[in-house]
Amino acid sequence: MRRIATVLITVLALLAHVGTNEVSAQDDPQEISTLARPDVEFRVFQFPADQIPRIDGDPQDWDIVSDTYAIGQQQLRETVKGLEDRHDLKNLDVSVKVGWVNGLNHLYFLYEASDDYWDFGHVDLHNDIFEVVIDGDLSGGPFIRSMHPNEKLRNDLNSHFLFHGVHAQNYHIYTPAEGKDWTMVWGCQPWIKDLPYANAAYRYNFKPGESGRLILEFFITPFDYAPPDPSRAIATKLTENKVVGLSWAVLDYDDKNADQYAGFWNLSHKTTMYGNASDLVAFRLMPIEKSLRQPVEADWSFNVISWQERTVAFRDHSWGEITSWNWDFGDGKTSAERHPIHRFERAGQFVVTLQVEGPAGKARLAKVWDVTLP
Repeated sequence: MRRIATVLITVLALLAHVGTNEVSAQDDPQEISTLARPDVEFRVFQFPADQIPRIDGDPQDWDIVSDTYAIGQQQLRETVKGLEDRHDLKNLDVSVKVGWVNGLNHLYFLYEASDDYWDFGHVDLHNDIFEVVIDGDLSGGPFIRSMHPNEKLRNDLNSHFLFHGVHAQNYHIYTPAEGKDWTMVWGCQPWIKDLPYANAAYRYNFKPGESGRLILEFFITPFDYAPPDPSRAIATKLTENKVVGLSWAVLDYDDKNADQYAGFWNLSHKTTMYGNASDLVAFRLMPIEKSLRQPVEADWSFNVISWQERTVAFRDHSWGEITSWNWDFGDGKTSAERHPIHRFERAGQFVVTLQVEGPAGKARLAKVWDVTLP
């Protein structure tokens, strides 16, 4: 009964937020209870493997992403200049969509913004900025040198290389970047902004000081551990329904002579999101939308339990309403179990086939010589 009640509460909460990317905490509220805004989580759209967005500044690849995934200016709060009650969409209007692809440990972003004054004529940090912070494994806590838990180490540059950005990463992305690199990684691992870990592209037609609309398309790789040496890094493994800590801020300059930005609009609603991973927001990696799938899809994996006895465990990952499974192990033996364990009596290279069937149809997936046993 408790499980049924939980499901009903979740469904009602989702219905209450139809049309927005803000949904209430789902499966495990403990996952996000220590993050900022623990009453909500945002959704990350899953792109099918044959529709991975191309990083070229053209938003057409994102047409398959419903506007319900968009996170707009109304979700941001200005927490430095005290502009909470003076939000003006004519001054700044931002919309962001986030995506992922199963099997690739990348997060894809589409950033669209209209601004009445784009400031990007300097070569330093004086630039309109989209600041993104990611904590892939929800490790939480401070991750920049000035917030080091040991106050004695905050002014020690060695802490920069041992601590700054190692367990969570901060990107100061220039909007746009003209005559300089696309982002400043605020940490000890500037290599994470380059291929194969990241890439970015812009589309705009304004000059510094003018108004206009900007499109920024990019991807980044979250890391559980990102030291100065990339060979020692551990990328975050992104899987369906995983929750990651993520937030961003828009640093909006409105005067080329100003020493500081005119607004710090952030999704976390906490200024310290820039350096404390506990002040990020929960984002859940969603399954592929039903409208983008076939009614029935066959899929499976295997694991060799014993090489000596040639015993293999097969696991069905098929999608859709499935009522029957038909395995052909390529050695003359078959099985109707969903997750069979099979012992091959001889060595060889086998063509293993799974055929599934349900009310909406049937599908087949054969793998040639993946299962090879000595």
